[in-house]
Amino acid sequence: MDSPKKIKITDEKVALAKAEHFCAYQERAQQEVRDKLYDWGLWPDAVENIIVQLIGENFLNEERFAKSYVQGKFKQKGWGRIKIKQGLKIKRIPDNLLKKALLTIDGDEYFEMLTKILSKKAALLTEKVPYKRRYKLQQYALSRGFETDLIIDVLKNSEL
Repeated sequence: MDSPKKIKITDEKVALAKAEHFCAYQERAQQEVRDKLYDWGLWPDAVENIIVQLIGENFLNEERFAKSYVQGKFKQKGWGRIKIKQGLKIKRIPDNLLKKALLTIDGDEYFEMLTKILSKKAALLTEKVPYKRRYKLQQYALSRGFETDLIIDVLKNSEL
């Protein structure tokens, strides 16, 4: 089988136009755009020039990206702070922006989300032994990125 041809772009203006389109339909982290530009075969100087232009024209904004990432992963996927933080670190978001973005999650909503996730999982579990059942629920919530102490609080205060 033939592998798909990799697009090679050498003209900086063409690359800028494509990068603007790439950033316009979805929020992007700087590193995502940088990687895409390198994939297109651009030189490091050209890549950095384009990044600067994208930031200047507000196509690229790390803080805006971080906040939308946090809200999307929390509200759509039901991820906890730990998993969201790991995702942002992979995207190479600076720690100060990461902390700022995580503060956009409402504490009450967070607690409700964890309770909802644990309730849904509890309904699916067939385990009858209470401590095994509790352990499975705890492991599930941990895998979704929620904090241990919060999970324990929710499990103590509910009949899951």
